[in-house]
Amino acid sequence: MRALVTGGSGALGQAISVALAQAGHEVWVHANRRLVEAEAVAQGIVAAGGNAHAIAFDVTDADATEAALARLVADEDAPVQILVNNAGIHDDAPLAGMTREQWRRVIDVSLNGFFNVTQPLLMPMIRTRRGRIVNIASFAGVMGNRGQANYAAAKAGLIGATKSLALELASRGITVNAVAPGIIASPMAEHAFPAERIKQLVPAQRAGQPAEVAGMVAYLVSDAAAYVTGQVLSINGGLA
Repeated sequence: MRALVTGGSGALGQAISVALAQAGHEVWVHANRRLVEAEAVAQGIVAAGGNAHAIAFDVTDADATEAALARLVADEDAPVQILVNNAGIHDDAPLAGMTREQWRRVIDVSLNGFFNVTQPLLMPMIRTRRGRIVNIASFAGVMGNRGQANYAAAKAGLIGATKSLALELASRGITVNAVAPGIIASPMAEHAFPAERIKQLVPAQRAGQPAEVAGMVAYLVSDAAAYVTGQVLSINGGLA
């Protein structure tokens, strides 16, 4: 099946793209400003025997997103039937000191971006009565997190949208689920969470690996997960 992974140029998006390609799917690796990185991910997949392409657009620009997706939607013989909404940013600050721009940008990418990408792809899924949508949320959207009111609000909104859309599409053979990662290894996480801090916070005493999250996504888009929908699957090493 044809798959689109937004935010595919980052560490987590790359791992998800690779996992889907290994499962035999044609993967479109999305980026906004990091098209070179997305192309490198796609090239690596092709070099390993998979099928992948890079695509660039700004998920916060509804018109640009629709225009970019038109090339995929137009192919009725091979519609996008797997969508992983992974694009997201964070811009942390205590709410008392948070700017309007910090609030707006984080909400815009994670939540409005979800709508801008997902909505144009739904009718082809509905026509074929086949689809898998996985939204990458966060433990912050489930539990909240100090200094991340904007990020937590965006991810909590994404969880609510996941549950609602799952109800709308269940009878059409389309599943919609969310994955809520905890602390996942990345340069950004290493800066924010030193190893000793992770041991204090996480019962598993380590950060998760992008490949572990990608494995869960690969399961959710597989035939084995056809009866799993409207769920929020946490992958956080026991963080509660």
